[in-house]
Amino acid sequence: MCRWLAYIGPPRVIEDLVYEGDHSLSAQAMNSNKAKLGVHGDGGGLGWYSRSPEPGLYRNPGPAWSDPNLRELTRHVESHIFFAHVRASTGAPNVFVNCHPFRDGKWLFMHNGQIGGFPYLKRGLHELLSHESYHALEGSTDSELLFQLMITNGLKTDPVQALRSTVQQVENTRKSNDITEAFRATFAITNGESLWALRWSSDELAPSLFQMGEENSALVVSEPLDEDISNWKEIPPNSLLFFERQPDQSLKEQHQSFL
Repeated sequence: MCRWLAYIGPPRVIEDLVYEGDHSLSAQAMNSNKAKLGVHGDGGGLGWYSRSPEPGLYRNPGPAWSDPNLRELTRHVESHIFFAHVRASTGAPNVFVNCHPFRDGKWLFMHNGQIGGFPYLKRGLHELLSHESYHALEGSTDSELLFQLMITNGLKTDPVQALRSTVQQVENTRKSNDITEAFRATFAITNGESLWALRWSSDELAPSLFQMGEENSALVVSEPLDEDISNWKEIPPNSLLFFERQPDQSLKEQHQSFL
C-alpha cells in the first residue's frame, strides 16, 4: 500500500508538506497511522507543474526519508499543483519504473490500493488496452496499468467517464474470474489545471482519504499531515472529488457519489 498527497492552489514550497511536521508524508513513510503497512520504503516520487504544460517528474526506488535529491527538490520547487507519493510494494519489484507518479503528456496519476487477485487478472486487463497504451507501459504495477486503462477509456477528453469505465472493467474482470478479493483504491489525477481524486472499494474497507481546504486551495491526502485530525475532512467511500482553478485564482470544488 502507499501514502500520497495532492495539492492545488496558490504556488507553495513542496517541502512544507513532504518533510516538515511530525506527520509529514516523509514521516508517514516511516510510521503510518492508517495504512495496512506501517512502513513505506519502496520508493518515493514527485510530480509538479511550472511553466511547461508537461509536468516535472522525479522518482526513486529508495526510501523518501533518506533521499537527498528528493529533499533538495522539494526545498526549492514551488508549484500550484503537485503530487507526492511514498510506496510500499504489494508484489511488484522495487524499481524506478514502478514508482509513482506516472506521467503521460500533461497528465499525472498516482494510486494507493490493490486489485484483488491481480496476478490472475493482469493478462485480461492488458487485453483491454489500446495499442498505444499497451506499449506505453514501462513497469509491472497494477497502478500503471490502471492509468493506461483510463487513457484507453478516454481520460484526456472525459476524465470522469474514463474513471467509471475503468473501475467497471476491473470489477467485471474480477467477477468473471470468480475473484473474491476486493478492489480497493484511491486515485489522484491532474492535467495541471484540474484535480480529480477518487476513494473506491468493492467492499466496506476503502483505503483512507482526507481533505483540507484553505483559501483558494485544497489538499487531498491518504492520511492527515498532523495529529489534529479535526482540521481534516474524511472523504466518504466511493466518492469522487473535483477541483479546478478559475481565472480569478479561486478554486471550484465538487463532490459526487461514485457508484
